[in-house]
Amino acid sequence: MNKFLKGILLLLPYIFMVLGFAIYNRVNPQLGGLPFFYWYQLLWIFLAAGLTFTVYTLESREYDMKKVRS
Repeated sequence: MNKFLKGILLLLPYIFMVLGFAIYNRVNPQLGGLPFFYWYQLLWIFLAAGLTFTVYTLESREYDMKKVRS
């Protein structure tokens, strides 16, 4: 996987959180009594952690493969 795609995966949550303010600046729909504003941000915390872990895993595998080849 190239570095550009990994960078996109790492920047995706922050682009949606910072530039997507108009998307989540509302109350409805509610989920479990929580306004959209709160649960949308909480969802992106978990998505960002998952994407970061994915990129970390890919980088680790590539590093290990380079180590094996040399």
